[in-house]
Amino acid sequence: MFDLGLPELLVIGVVALIVVGPKDLPVMFRTVGRFVGKAKGMAREFSSAMNQAADQAGVKDVADGLKNATDGLNKVSNPMKAATDAIKDTTDDFKKSMSFDPDSETGKLAAERAEAVEKIRKRTEEVGQAKLDAEAKARAEEAAKAADAEAIAEATPSAETAKKDKA
Repeated sequence: MFDLGLPELLVIGVVALIVVGPKDLPVMFRTVGRFVGKAKGMAREFSSAMNQAADQAGVKDVADGLKNATDGLNKVSNPMKAATDAIKDTTDDFKKSMSFDPDSETGKLAAERAEAVEKIRKRTEEVGQAKLDAEAKARAEEAAKAADAEAIAEATPSAETAKKDKA
């Protein structure tokens, strides 16, 4: 339809600010937003009603029939699509065959490996948390040392103040 980018929206906003004024601008934008929302809702409702009417009329069945009829032609005319479809089918079959019987040796091994992975994940989490705690403790100690140094600096008189006191 028509494409509005950021520069166009900015120009519209500046013109609206000048024409409408800053006081009434939020009210206008709210009204426009409600109008756009209602229009989108009506379009969505119309689209769903048209889809329902098409489904009831059997258009979907005809479309599926045409698609199935042209699949063979598409495979001949587009060998890359045919190859990717074959790979997808093969991977789907492989995924289905990878479901193991829990009582078989493969199923037991898969369960053991899953358990080991979970232990590794937990241990990694513990080590990471310990590292974060150590870093936080080090930062707190540095802050405490800095505060102590600042307090000591404030408590000890500087050389200039000592000279003034002698004079």
